[in-house]
Amino acid sequence: MTASTSSPSAVVPTDADKAAVAELPQRVVAAWAAHDADAFASVFTPDGTLILPGVFEKGRDAIRSFLAAAFEGPYRGTRVTGTPVSIRFLSEGVGVLITEGGVLAPGESEVSAERAVNASWVAVKHEGAWSLAAYQNSPRDAA
Repeated sequence: MTASTSSPSAVVPTDADKAAVAELPQRVVAAWAAHDADAFASVFTPDGTLILPGVFEKGRDAIRSFLAAAFEGPYRGTRVTGTPVSIRFLSEGVGVLITEGGVLAPGESEVSAERAVNASWVAVKHEGAWSLAAYQNSPRDAA
């Protein structure tokens, strides 16, 4: 048996799809700035996943609950930032977005090295709109 070396055919997304996927980080940034766990969770598909260091949440309800508690605790007064560095489409309805950013502590205008992250976003066209099927981030710098 031999391994296949064929690559998927090129996917040419519409400008609207590119813009909608690139907008996902801004929706998250806005929801976080408002400390609105409902708005944050609404960016995800119903069974979407959120992975942060030490955290795994699956489904909008679990994501909403996690963020609501975090906004009252360790994330109180924080903001996040995320800038797209790469967007590619695997099919007409699946995109992968890579961002760099992190958590801004109260009063900060730039992310500190210890809170800087690189993130992977798997976006899917769900019920006619782009949503997150999965989000995962990792520290930008090696420990």
